[in-house]
Amino acid sequence: MEFKGFSKKTLPFLESIRQNNNKEWFEAHRSEYEEFVLNPSRAFVEEFGEHLMALEPTINFSPKINKSLFRIYRDTRRMGAIKVPLKYRIGIIFWQGSGSRMQTSSFYLHFSPDELFVAVGVRWFEKPMLDAYREYIKDDARRDNLARILEMLESKGYKTIEKGYKRYPKGFNKEMSDAQLSLYKGMATYKILEPSLIVDGDLLIETLYKIYEEMLELQQIVYEISLRVKEDNNYARM
Repeated sequence: MEFKGFSKKTLPFLESIRQNNNKEWFEAHRSEYEEFVLNPSRAFVEEFGEHLMALEPTINFSPKINKSLFRIYRDTRRMGAIKVPLKYRIGIIFWQGSGSRMQTSSFYLHFSPDELFVAVGVRWFEKPMLDAYREYIKDDARRDNLARILEMLESKGYKTIEKGYKRYPKGFNKEMSDAQLSLYKGMATYKILEPSLIVDGDLLIETLYKIYEEMLELQQIVYEISLRVKEDNNYARM
């Protein structure tokens, strides 16, 4: 299926999910979900995955649920989970490496009636990845280089995710250059765009490619850190 952009009805349909967030309504409108969301998402993954391989030849992508696509139903059983059953924010991920798609560096996006969110990195480190990240930035040169990349991205209008800690972890202190990098619970940069961009397939792909190209240095650093989880810390990968 050739990707020509999402339908003009896609965002209104997602708003309908937000306003009618129950399984009965969704099952009665499943064919619209497939037409306006699922099928074009699959086509987008195939099309844009081929483009991303020009930036990173080893990137992984697959137009399947629990691969590049996410389930429309939430797991409402988890403690602290949002209790409405359906997602009106549609996520798509292209990940690098053989580990968990959420714990190795990725090119990520989601769209909703409110925004088109575009990011690279890992937004929330699990402990093995957090340990590897902190070990990586203990090196002065690596830490300085990461700070330089984030500063460069911020100068281009990108944002870095918020810090997750207030106290320096063991091995870091305020006297170290760029010590604030140790306060992050993840490492990712992002940009928020108008969601209507998803309707124009060519413009969407062109815009995303340019953004990911500018974010590539950070993507590669976070991927290098993910490799250290496996090689240096010998943690089991999910």
